[in-house]
Amino acid sequence: MATLPVDAIKPLADKHPKPPNVLFQYGTAGFRTLGDALDPVMFRVGVLAALRSKRLDGKTIGVMVTASHNPEPDNGVKLVDPRGEMLEVLWENHATTLANAASTEDFIAAVQTLVTNSRIDLSKPARVVYARDTRPSGPALVASLEDGLKAMGAETRNAGVTTTPVLHYLVKAINTKGTKDSYGDDSEEGYLEKLSSAFKKLVAGKSTASPLIVDCANGVGAIVGKKLAEALGSSLPLNLQNTAIDTVGALNNACGADFVKTSQKLPPSLASVLKRGERGCSLDGDADRLIYYYMDEREQFHMLDGDKIAALVAAFIVDLTKSAGLEEVVQVGIVQTAYANGGSTKYLSERLPVKCVSTGVKHLHHAAERYDVGVYFEANGHGTVIFSPETLEKLATHQPSTPAQSTALNHLINLTKVINQTVGDALSDMLLVEIVLAHKSYSGVEWDALYMDLPNRLVKVVVADRHIFKTEDAERRLVSPPGLQARIDELVRRYAGGRSFVRPSGTEDVVRVYAEATIRSQADELAFRVAGLVYDETGGDPARRPAEFL
Repeated sequence: MATLPVDAIKPLADKHPKPPNVLFQYGTAGFRTLGDALDPVMFRVGVLAALRSKRLDGKTIGVMVTASHNPEPDNGVKLVDPRGEMLEVLWENHATTLANAASTEDFIAAVQTLVTNSRIDLSKPARVVYARDTRPSGPALVASLEDGLKAMGAETRNAGVTTTPVLHYLVKAINTKGTKDSYGDDSEEGYLEKLSSAFKKLVAGKSTASPLIVDCANGVGAIVGKKLAEALGSSLPLNLQNTAIDTVGALNNACGADFVKTSQKLPPSLASVLKRGERGCSLDGDADRLIYYYMDEREQFHMLDGDKIAALVAAFIVDLTKSAGLEEVVQVGIVQTAYANGGSTKYLSERLPVKCVSTGVKHLHHAAERYDVGVYFEANGHGTVIFSPETLEKLATHQPSTPAQSTALNHLINLTKVINQTVGDALSDMLLVEIVLAHKSYSGVEWDALYMDLPNRLVKVVVADRHIFKTEDAERRLVSPPGLQARIDELVRRYAGGRSFVRPSGTEDVVRVYAEATIRSQADELAFRVAGLVYDETGGDPARRPAEFL
């Protein structure tokens, strides 16, 4: 029986000591904090990834080094399980335990405990593929990760600088290679070919779209987006903006999906680019979020967020299943979070099943897997569509009885190839949106008119300890601090169509406050008043209480 390679681990672990009085937490998006604080975490994640692979009989595990939409000084790391899905929840706890071991000796003891308790056969191979985004701290953190993988003797593959969704795709493609369930060629080129080929089939015969303006957030999406534009050619001309990946401080700065969603306005850099009647979209720093928008004839900006994308896509898929003669055997369902706009929830619930779950990709993804076709999009633009294995089998074996059914069936099959079903993917979702717009002959105006969003506002409140805020009912109500929810309820009752909830961020030391009302000014007022309650609850200095909260 193989034993833990302590002699290999110890000298490398000593190179990456954990600083005292620092607590790391594997959260919604893995570990995420200032990049210069992550060195010891990266080494330990390397060891953990190798152990996870061994536990799963040598299946390839993914590691992505990114902080997504966060400011450039931040960085992070997350693990990807063999089907391209997020790390199993139990192993999130293991990650946190290993990251917080105080010394090399404590770390080795914790690893040994994990090996024993999880019955890991150390004689099994360890295989890991890893990648990073464009952050300046990335190369040094990857070097630390590589030390952890080296300590465990893992077989490794460096996928270089690429998007988070490509890394998820690679993990699934590697693990299904040579099987009947092959997900595609296990390369970035294979990813691009799969998406672009299916897209071209789906828009064949449709009128050529005007160039789509794509805000790349000065991140890694600019690199992969350029390659995708070349693969798409004239089938979808892309006008890539905010591509300054080498400009220090540019990443996610006044641009990108999070900026557009939070500020509800066009990135300043696009003010002279997006013209009347044109549509555009913004990716985030690692290209797993997508927000659309358009400029109307009066040159007014209109945002089309994840809720709007979900409504557009779900209705299209429902129509295709009916046209293919599959409506009786294929159920389409929607999964949302509390951040979903009330207007979207009403529109969708009148047409198909809708379920609300806690914020976080892992909750949405697992809930979506329970449907034959599960559509999930967070309002922030992160989401995808999942076709169950049984549904994929039905699509492969269904015998259409008319030419129209045959056409719809082929469209559904090609949709399964355009969609990155492992994780939310801004570039894949962008192609999906463009397919629906082409088939429906929709402009942004027609798409936006599917339903009316209730005016809403999202506010961040910086707090000393976000962990004192506990929630229930899919994060729609607070249970702690005591009494705060009752005060929020009292405020909400004062506003027509009022709704508000408070939840701690999974990635930052902030609490997020969301509010809706039937009138824009009241939605803003409600959000800032609830934010004021949160600020007061944390014992903030009244003299420094932000003016907007009053």
